Amino acid sequence: MSTTAPTPSPSGARMPAFYIPHGAGPCFFMDWNPPDAWDQTAAFLRGIPASLPARPTAIVLVTAHWLAPQVTLTGSARPGMLFDYYGFPPHTYELRYPAPGAPALAERARALLAGAGIAATVDTQRGYDHGTFVPLLVAFPDADVPVLQVSLLGSLNAQAHLDYGRALAPLRDDGALIIGSGMSYHNMRGYGDPRSTPISIEFDRWLTDTLALPAAERDARLAAWDTAAGPAGRLCHPPRAEEHLLPLHVVAGAAGESVGRKVFSDEVLRTTISAFRFD
Repeated sequence: MSTTAPTPSPSGARMPAFYIPHGAGPCFFMDWNPPDAWDQTAAFLRGIPASLPARPTAIVLVTAHWLAPQVTLTGSARPGMLFDYYGFPPHTYELRYPAPGAPALAERARALLAGAGIAATVDTQRGYDHGTFVPLLVAFPDADVPVLQVSLLGSLNAQAHLDYGRALAPLRDDGALIIGSGMSYHNMRGYGDPRSTPISIEFDRWLTDTLALPAAERDARLAAWDTAAGPAGRLCHPPRAEEHLLPLHVVAGAAGESVGRKVFSDEVLRTTISAFRFD
């Protein structure tokens, strides 16, 4: 499989950008209680390829499970596996996602970021973490689309993530599918607690309304999400633990003027989780 930079899609179609829930650890590949807890999420992920205007030339995946001092991009032609979850069944540490990397695309992305005045680096050693390989094993099980994995910023600054997403927007016109992989609700203490249900619904409603706004207003609200969303925002994403939300900011930045819409929602572990798409 070639790892050269993507060329424009033969259809000339711009790829959409997605913010997806990646589940809990390797949840799609093990027994869960209740057994069907993640079935609807898995069905949504499996349906992504058929919803695209063309086959993506690459997947640019922003993972909640990689924080770095500056934007960091995987640069290996054959990334390995990074099993960054703990206490799960032994077979879940034997999962493999052999999709090729995209080193030339990493250099193009770094150049785009540099052009926007954003420092970025390439890591040739890091493998696919579970924010990447778990949802992609469901959505693109053939592992035949090159993958560029992208970090978040350790600063957790919301505006900075919008800015770097905006710099990567041209990749959509190259046929690259940009995916932010996180969870729209991610308070570890709140999962399974019925008191979390109305809180998660309130924040989900705020996200849905915000992403449907014109880009300037949308981005202003996202930049101030921790106050603009009211108390529900921080109850769903506690202070210094918003790494599962910020992939959405990168995707919104890359969306440009595209309007976001909710394309999936379910209640899991007493909380509402959703996915959003920008066309």
